[in-house]
Amino acid sequence: EVDFPPGYNAWGNVVETDQDPDIAVVKVDAPADELVPLTLGDSDQLQVGQTVVAIGNPFGLSGTMTVGIVSAKGRTLESLRQTANGLPFTAGDILQTDAAINPGNSGGPLLNLNGEVIGINRAIRTTNYTASGEPTNTGIGFAVSINIVKRVVPSLIAGGKYDYPYLGISSRDSLTLADQELLKLPRSTGAYVLDVVAGGPADQAGLKAGTTETSVPGLYSGGDLIIAVDGRPVVVFGDLLSYLIDYKAPGDEITLTIIRDNQEKEVKLTLGKRP
Repeated sequence: EVDFPPGYNAWGNVVETDQDPDIAVVKVDAPADELVPLTLGDSDQLQVGQTVVAIGNPFGLSGTMTVGIVSAKGRTLESLRQTANGLPFTAGDILQTDAAINPGNSGGPLLNLNGEVIGINRAIRTTNYTASGEPTNTGIGFAVSINIVKRVVPSLIAGGKYDYPYLGISSRDSLTLADQELLKLPRSTGAYVLDVVAGGPADQAGLKAGTTETSVPGLYSGGDLIIAVDGRPVVVFGDLLSYLIDYKAPGDEITLTIIRDNQEKEVKLTLGKRP
């Protein structure tokens, strides 16, 4: 059921879903005068600290508005879709906000003060729960950036699927100084290659994962450290993922700047599509 603010209600049909950012396209048959679309903004133009507004139905309280700021950009979350070996893909270009988001806010808009939608509320991170087991807001909410939505939704409507660019690597979200020392890296910024999928784009381009055991089980040194993509600095893995999702498509060639054996070099790579 889709409820419109003036009181008009209609049934909606889910046309298609995308489990990477966790969004859905819903078709509603309603009179034209009931349909008032919101203006979509540009999430790339957001600044950390900028005021944003979340609207949704937390705990069934319809039309609730909360206010906060953009806490961070370029976060990552686990996709609802899994790789062949059962591990989740990574959803990127996620906005973090401290605007209060609770169960029922998911799917609602995150807006700037111009009334433009710059994200779709998706999830929260919390350790607090109600007596019935529902998670409650602790000031860490996440929204899918609207620039992803603007790329994905037309493809979902037209063909039922959007193909995401694929590297075929796994990486940590970020590196600490302890990680840097353990992995014998010259810096703690960049996306460290933990694993390379056999036969994938990264493997074909010659990227290397670590193979030398460290004191941390499952963490191996000797892998490549990606520090830039097409000349754009990569400080954390999310920077790399956000750039690929927002600007690149399967079949595009990118240039990765990596550090291997303390030497900086460039690697050309042709992106695949997520299996």
